[in-house]
Amino acid sequence: MLQICDNLCRFARVLYISGEESERQIKLRAERLGVKGDNLYVLAESCLSNILSGVKTTEPEILIVDSIQTLYNDELNSAPGSVAQVKDCTMSLMQLAKGEGITVFVIGHVNKEGSIAGPKVLEHMVDSVLYFEGEQHMAYRILRAAKNRFGATNEIGVFEMQDDGLREIPNPSEALLAGRPEHAPGTCVTCVMEGVRPVLAEIQALVTPTSFGTPRRTSNGFDYNRAMLLLAVLEKRGRIPVGSSDAYLNVVGGLELDEPAADLAAVIALASSYLDRPVPSGLAAIGEVGLTGELRAVGNLNQRISEVRRLSFTKCLIPARGSGKMEHFEGLQIIKAETIRDALEAALSQG
Repeated sequence: MLQICDNLCRFARVLYISGEESERQIKLRAERLGVKGDNLYVLAESCLSNILSGVKTTEPEILIVDSIQTLYNDELNSAPGSVAQVKDCTMSLMQLAKGEGITVFVIGHVNKEGSIAGPKVLEHMVDSVLYFEGEQHMAYRILRAAKNRFGATNEIGVFEMQDDGLREIPNPSEALLAGRPEHAPGTCVTCVMEGVRPVLAEIQALVTPTSFGTPRRTSNGFDYNRAMLLLAVLEKRGRIPVGSSDAYLNVVGGLELDEPAADLAAVIALASSYLDRPVPSGLAAIGEVGLTGELRAVGNLNQRISEVRRLSFTKCLIPARGSGKMEHFEGLQIIKAETIRDALEAALSQG
């Protein structure tokens, strides 16, 4: 938010309300980030009445509240962060925004379940809800809109956390594929849609004979239940006996793949690791896998394939179904498969 303030201060007066950190702490962080704004004012306060008085004195055009869980109305008996306090303070800020024409940014913490640490009604009271999320141990962060009364919700931004703050990643696919090993079994690239932006992601798998009675299964960045389903389909329809092996699935870069288009790449990565055959480095796989082993088409196929070609891949494995109305992609060989056995043969025969 301090980096946002650095841009907003060029044309507007900004008041930053901090309920957790002192003015000195914010000043030290602003100096590290290189934030210099003559129109930026900071107030370390958590009492709502004092905040409203500060707004009246400063007359800002933009108000930032960090965070809503720390604010409290002294007329209520409940503790800060409670449902009553969060709802009442947000209502007061909403009336201030609409009555005075002030743009208000309200920051809310997210709990382990992924929901706002407070009443869910908070999302219904505001005009826009932006989620800033990412893997805890990775440098990449994704900004996405969950609600927007004045625009689209299918846009995202990808950023990288650095010493001097967040920096935009203009080409997230290239960044996520950096350092990809050559001729290594157990890895395959797919293309997923993050909003309206196609992003290439690398799926890695490791399948080894188990040392215990019950095989161990782990997935990171890939839905666990979906991974178990694909393992069962791979054994039954792909004729690869992975049932007695430990299986580990990982999505590189901290992405969370939650769409069926990544099924085919996951299956190929698992089979590649089990057979110890590498997937050709210039091949990407896109498609949904059904329980009968068939490959089903996915949406935005032309956009996905265009991103694959832009990143200099030479082959793209897609489902034969639903690929009739396709554009011509020069320099990219399109391989169509109807079942996972066809797809495995096409992907691993040259490995």
